[in-house]
Amino acid sequence: MTVLKCIAVDDEPLALRLVETFIEQTPFLQLISSCDNAVEAMSVIREKQPDLVFLDINMPNLTGMELARLLQEQPGTTPKIVFTTAYNHYAIEGYRVNAVDYLLKPFSYEEFLRAANKVLELCEETSNLPKVIDDEFIFLKVEYQWIRISLKDVLYIESLKDYVKVHLEAPQKALLSLISLKALEEKLPASKFMRIHRSYIASLDKISAISKNSIFIDKAEITVGEQYKETFKAIVDKWIR
Repeated sequence: MTVLKCIAVDDEPLALRLVETFIEQTPFLQLISSCDNAVEAMSVIREKQPDLVFLDINMPNLTGMELARLLQEQPGTTPKIVFTTAYNHYAIEGYRVNAVDYLLKPFSYEEFLRAANKVLELCEETSNLPKVIDDEFIFLKVEYQWIRISLKDVLYIESLKDYVKVHLEAPQKALLSLISLKALEEKLPASKFMRIHRSYIASLDKISAISKNSIFIDKAEITVGEQYKETFKAIVDKWIR
């Protein structure tokens, strides 16, 4: 997974802390600095060369919009910018300085994550940012919020038509998310999870027993589908050698 180095810039302490928190809980974002004014941010950007700046607009001495214009004039690669502001009349001007997105305060984590994903897609298309494997967390939309799920807590995942049901270790309750099993499978590390049936993905670390046609995880018995038996057998053969 691509990791974007980020800077948060806002002269309001509570607003700055919120952006910091959102960055810290997003696996593909890395917070490398926070600034409470645009003058300091300019220096930090030159020194640390972030991939992405979450930038407030209304700040004293130097506004976020003025900083964005100055960055465009600088030689070298300009970081992607997502503006964060309480004023909606800056939107058109924001796009004139090639801002990727424009978050209107107060914004939710879902809105923040949508903007961050937009930047991620752009960066993966146009650059050779370093890739790292993140085998610790995934984010799934559950009802009206994005939930961070620790992969070490996942037992198995079950398909229920248009939804998936993520079964977790007790005492945590299973989570229901509107996503296809195939789409979720693509998000999971292949070294730890395996599709064993058209309706099930199993956490390999949680398998407690294996029979001829089934696996056992916690109190559940899951049949291994015909089209998955050969691949699953190869995994089992490695375990029992």
